[in-house]
Amino acid sequence: MHQITALSVQTETPVREFFGAQTDAAIYANGTHIIGFGFDGTACFRKGTRNGPDGLRSVSEDIESYSPYLDADLFDLPFYDLGNLSLGTSDDVEAQWQHATDQFDAAFGPIDLAANKVRVLTLGGEHSISYAPIRKYLQQYPELVLLHLDAHADLRDGFLGYHYSHASIIRRSLDHFGPGHQLIQYGIRSGTREEYQYMNEHGTVRKSRKDFLDSVAAIPADRPIYLTLDLDYFDPAFLPGTGTPEPGGEDFHSYVSLMKILREKNLVGADVVELSPEIDPTGNSDVFAAKIVRELLIILNEKGAL
Repeated sequence: MHQITALSVQTETPVREFFGAQTDAAIYANGTHIIGFGFDGTACFRKGTRNGPDGLRSVSEDIESYSPYLDADLFDLPFYDLGNLSLGTSDDVEAQWQHATDQFDAAFGPIDLAANKVRVLTLGGEHSISYAPIRKYLQQYPELVLLHLDAHADLRDGFLGYHYSHASIIRRSLDHFGPGHQLIQYGIRSGTREEYQYMNEHGTVRKSRKDFLDSVAAIPADRPIYLTLDLDYFDPAFLPGTGTPEPGGEDFHSYVSLMKILREKNLVGADVVELSPEIDPTGNSDVFAAKIVRELLIILNEKGAL
C-alpha cells in the first residue's frame, strides 16, 4: 500500500487502537481507515454515545481477531486507526458537531476514494455523525446504494431544533441523492406516520428479513454499497447499551447472514453508531458491537486489497 497523503487534521489519540490496527496519521491507497466521531449532542433520550468509539476500542483486544463466520482473520490484512475527530473548544452542541464534521471533510474531502480504493469506517457517536461520511460517499459514487439498518426511520426534517439531528440523518442524506442513488432500509420499527408514508410510497423499506436479504443479494456485484448501522437495529435483549432501544429487533445471526452476502458485493464504506457504553455496565454491548465491527473490517479490508 502506498501513502496518498498525510492526515490534514490533528485528531485525538484513541484510548487504544482497534484490534490489529496500525495507529497512523496518513491515508493509504487500498487501505481501510477507522476514524472515531464521539458526539451525542442531539441525543433526545439517553446520552453517552460520545464514548462509543473508545468503548469499542477498549474491548477490541479481548475478542478473537479470527471470525469463524467468514473464516478470516483481522491480522491477515493491514488497516489503520486515525484516532478521533475533535469536537473543538465550544460548549455549543452545533458548533461541536460542525467542528468534527469539518475535520472529516478536511481529511477525506480532497481524496478520490473510488480511484484510490480508500475505505472508511466511521465509529460513532450518535447517528448525526454519519452525515459527513455518507455525503462524501454519495459525492464519490453516483450509483451508490445506501443500506440503512436501524430501529428508527430517521426521516424527520429536523428534530428538537436540530436540522442535523440523529433523527434526521437519512432525510439529510436524501438532500444529496442523485438519480443513480438508492436507499434500502431494514429493521425499522419506530417512526412517525409521515415517515412510514414516505418509506412505503418510495419503496425504501423492507419489512421482512427475507425481503431485505434478497434485495441486497440482487444488487450487482460491482455496484458500490455503503452501510450505515445504528446499533439499536439489534434487539435490546442482545444489545441494551444504546440510547433509544426498541423491542422487536434483529439478532447477531441475521447480521452474519448479511455479512456473507456483502462479502460478495462491493462494500466501499460504513459507519457503526449509537453505542453508549455506560448504559450497559456488564460490558456485553461493547463486546457485541466490537464483533459487529470485526466482521465489517474483514470485508472492507478484503475489498480494498482486491
